[in-house]
Amino acid sequence: MSRWEPNARGRLEQAALELFVERGFEQTTVAEIAQRAGLTERTFFRYFADKREVLFAGANALQEFLVRAVSQAPGSATPLDAIAGALEAAAPLFAERGDYPRRRQAVIAANGELQERERGIPPPEASLAAEAGIAVFRVAFERWTAEDCQPDLAKLIRESLDQLKAVTAGQ
Repeated sequence: MSRWEPNARGRLEQAALELFVERGFEQTTVAEIAQRAGLTERTFFRYFADKREVLFAGANALQEFLVRAVSQAPGSATPLDAIAGALEAAAPLFAERGDYPRRRQAVIAANGELQERERGIPPPEASLAAEAGIAVFRVAFERWTAEDCQPDLAKLIRESLDQLKAVTAGQ
């Protein structure tokens, strides 16, 4: 087992996803993930608290990106437009990962435990805008992954936002 190969974290993420797709999330062990990556279990736990965290490792970085993008939105933007702009700006981050987002989403969709994520509760308006943004992103992301990552995710986000606006305007 070579301990000096670069990108241990990335190798663990790739190995985990491959095994989750092949065997299912519940049937895959940390030992199997580490072995597939050519690393030890101890190395696995240096990067991740448990196997669930492998799938959600980028969540904090994505959240920071989105918060920064929303805070940089023009002052004239509505809260929903600021969120949509942030989501559109994030779309290339997913496209850069190739097939990984689609495969990851399939693993999450197949496991109810993985679908539950805790969130804090901000003031009502921020909460409504954030929840609407999440719904817009979820609908667009599901369409994007179901259509083999075509067309452009940012375009699907904008279409989903426009559909939400039409629904809430009673059109």
